Amino acid sequence: MTPDNVANLEVAWVHHTGDSLERPQTTIESTPIVVDGMLYVTTAQVKTQALDAATGKLLWTFDPFAGSSSRRSRGVSRGVSFWKSGGEVRIFTTAGEFLYCVDGKSGKLVESFADGGALNLSTELDAEITVGFSHTSPVVVWKDLILTGGGGGEGPGPAAPGHIRAWDVRTGKRKWIFHTIPRPGEFGHDTWPQDAWRQAGGANNWAGLALDERRGRLYASLGSAAFDFFGGERKGQDLFGNCVLALNAETGERLWHFQTVHHDLWDYDLPAQPMLCDVVRGGQRIEALVQLTKTGLTFVFDRQTGQPLFGVEERPVPASDVPGEYSWPTQPFPIKPPPLSGLTFDESDLTDVSPQAHAFVKEIFDKHRHGPIFTPPSLEGTIVRPGFLGGALWGGGSFDPGLGYVFVNSSENANIMQLVPADKDKGYRYGHTGYLRLFDHEQRAPMRPPWGHLTCIDLRTGDFVWREPLGEDPQYGKTGTRQIGGSCATAGGLVFIAATLDERFRAFDSKSGRELWSTQLNAGGYATPCSYSVDGRQYVVIAAGGGGKQRTKSGDEIIAYALPR
Repeated sequence: MTPDNVANLEVAWVHHTGDSLERPQTTIESTPIVVDGMLYVTTAQVKTQALDAATGKLLWTFDPFAGSSSRRSRGVSRGVSFWKSGGEVRIFTTAGEFLYCVDGKSGKLVESFADGGALNLSTELDAEITVGFSHTSPVVVWKDLILTGGGGGEGPGPAAPGHIRAWDVRTGKRKWIFHTIPRPGEFGHDTWPQDAWRQAGGANNWAGLALDERRGRLYASLGSAAFDFFGGERKGQDLFGNCVLALNAETGERLWHFQTVHHDLWDYDLPAQPMLCDVVRGGQRIEALVQLTKTGLTFVFDRQTGQPLFGVEERPVPASDVPGEYSWPTQPFPIKPPPLSGLTFDESDLTDVSPQAHAFVKEIFDKHRHGPIFTPPSLEGTIVRPGFLGGALWGGGSFDPGLGYVFVNSSENANIMQLVPADKDKGYRYGHTGYLRLFDHEQRAPMRPPWGHLTCIDLRTGDFVWREPLGEDPQYGKTGTRQIGGSCATAGGLVFIAATLDERFRAFDSKSGRELWSTQLNAGGYATPCSYSVDGRQYVVIAAGGGGKQRTKSGDEIIAYALPR
């Protein structure tokens, strides 16, 4: 597939997973993997299915909830991982708090692994937890280790810690643990109250891990410490919350870290796994790491040392006036690349698509606190921009190593966060009024368009190469839309992405950003596509599951596209 022929793409096959629901509404956020001609994908009800990668024929299904009559939504699973030794292939998939080991050829549980093929990830955390635990991203498998993140509970009240762990790939026995909320004597313990580790939660890796296989280094992108919006019980910088964390994959030893938000009060979890991108600058090859964020700020590091490649400066930010809060006085801002999202919300930013939309948003705007990024939550309510869905999100970015370009899709969102004093018997000081999205009267974004972009960053310079609105509004045209999902860059010079509210799947020219092809899906493709080759024919596959946070209709299709034979 190249820019010259991509307009000729056609549907090669369609697989129906058969388990989407409208009530409760489901989605598919899975990126397939392909091993030895077999494609593995997770479904709307977090089943794992194996397909013939060339034909889409279903080979087997593993249902972790077999026998349950509940029609509740099972959450999401963003994919599976595999391990191969000799003729044995093991597929590792997660559902809720469990990691399952499945025979890659038969779909049967490997009963010699953990407890009959299932490992309970809510155990062996060196802590007793009373909330649900989940692992929505694929685990990392390296040599004979399974490397996991996961977490649970970020609201007021109990929350699970997000410790990083390694397990034996054959037995499921724990091999090491890294405490993301440090214990006494561990690095970072002094950034918390003395005994906070006993009950503190969060600082978890729900976004996925990245592995430098050659150097044996594991990189984790961590979320906020809990509670997301009030930190009076966690006075301090709260390491390793919101950190890019580098570990020795063999031992779990910390190598370096960088905190992207100090004492987070905005749910600004690092939402995407780190990108490992080698780039040539000034004739020198640099092993880089790119961390995308909900804030729309992009941090680029030398992944061996943790040093920023383009510089980072600490800037003063607004202080909290919530009684009992101790907000951090500064936050880190990378000098380059430029922000992917708007970093302020004042009257000049309000939507102008119609007088009615402007008036509707203006009335809400006037009733709430607003200002630059990192304006803290408040008792009267604060407009948070970028919102809790970014900026960038879990779809992350894609990379063309030949060009040195990173491709990132991002959204313009805003939320309202209002703290409320909790009843004395709750055991915590504040709750909140909910994760309120700020929309206009027709459920569009409250700021002036564009509302979503696809951006190309030159990793050698930190500059934008091109930047295009991504997605179309049925009434206002090429405004861009909010997005869920990511992109896939191919060696042929293309960037494939769905993700948008208009439920289309698109291909762009990597060099120019020109849209070359698009097709209408039956349901939104709120996942990241993958591309592979079988018998010399290239395919690009997208999960079209709709639903979810985009609130469009649900679907159950896995669709493969290819050039005509």
